[in-house]
Amino acid sequence: MRLMLAGMSVMLAASLATAQQDTADNPLIEGPTWSALKEDIVGTTDLRDGAALFSVTAPYRANDAATVPVTIEQTDPAGGPIQSIKLVIDENPAPLAAEIRFGPAMTPLKFETRVRVNQYSNIRAIAETPQGTFMTGRFVKASGGCSAPATKDPAAALNGMGEMRLKLFDGTASMSNTRREAQIMIRHPNYSGLQRDQITQLFIGAHFISELEVRQGDDLLFALEGGISVSENPAFRFSYIDNGAPDLTIHAVDTEGNVFDRVLPKTPPV
Repeated sequence: MRLMLAGMSVMLAASLATAQQDTADNPLIEGPTWSALKEDIVGTTDLRDGAALFSVTAPYRANDAATVPVTIEQTDPAGGPIQSIKLVIDENPAPLAAEIRFGPAMTPLKFETRVRVNQYSNIRAIAETPQGTFMTGRFVKASGGCSAPATKDPAAALNGMGEMRLKLFDGTASMSNTRREAQIMIRHPNYSGLQRDQITQLFIGAHFISELEVRQGDDLLFALEGGISVSENPAFRFSYIDNGAPDLTIHAVDTEGNVFDRVLPKTPPV
């Protein structure tokens, strides 16, 4: 299990490095899909250009359409806290990939995850702040991500479901008021409902993490409402201000009603 999660960490890091190289070459492009989606996603909210407030990094050509890395990073801390993000993939069957709320310790925001992209599409981040609502994003060339076969057969994929790992990138113990970087990885197939069993060729029913809450002590770091566009074995890398609590607590619920509660110590094992 440790080897599997360690491999996930290496793959995520490599994908994010590729995304960093490509970010300047793939701005959002105009298209009819967003015009049709916009009212359902944000209603009549006025969307301001978010390019000066935060960046969205994603590869122009994805190495794997089922695990496309996306990084959202606040570039202007003076712009106020980013309180929430809607992550939208225009051309996916369910375009609203996730809605994420952030606690004060996540300011200025740096948040990374992986998503499925079903066909060439804009990926948008819509940020709520006290000053208004801002949007920016990237255009990604990828296809088939929502229907790509899972890495394991259904029985194997469900084995160990809900296991979690915390990686701390500074390698130190908890220390109050220190800015830190962490990654949480969760074992879950996150089936989209568009994948087929490779033996029976029947569709595998949608089964994914729909709710996720991460806290340090009583303080919220982030809470996520997810859909079918979040990748298999979800991983979230983020920066936060340590409040001195010894652990991170994770509460996750999937669409089958399974509840996963874990306490992950910040102190690295000896």
